[in-house]
Amino acid sequence: MLARQLVWAANTDGARNEAFNIVNGDLFHWSWHWGRLADRSGVQAAGFSGTVQPREAAMAQDHALWRGIAARHGLVEPDLDRLASPWHTDLDLGRPIEVMTDMARSRKLGFTAYQASEESFFDLFAQLRAARLIP
Repeated sequence: MLARQLVWAANTDGARNEAFNIVNGDLFHWSWHWGRLADRSGVQAAGFSGTVQPREAAMAQDHALWRGIAARHGLVEPDLDRLASPWHTDLDLGRPIEVMTDMARSRKLGFTAYQASEESFFDLFAQLRAARLIP
């Protein structure tokens, strides 16, 4: 979506040199998607306890575990630090409020691309599996 919007902005007179929000275009709430993402990945969703649990601290001791998973499944990246950025996930998931992004400005100027968020995840996971980055 970002690439599509960048090309659109470069080729749309009213959009050049302007800043825009970019999202897939659907309404997205993590609570709607956790269970379906977990089911599709073959794991059980834990649900949200109401307490933010930073991934960076939780994953700090998981390097050996990941190396074992990578070896067992023939994955190409055994180094967890090269594969995941828990600090970035913490930024996305550790917000105390729901974030809604408005694309009205770009929509008014003609940017109408849309991508279903759930399918974006499924497509990404399929690509990561095909590249042997995740089991």
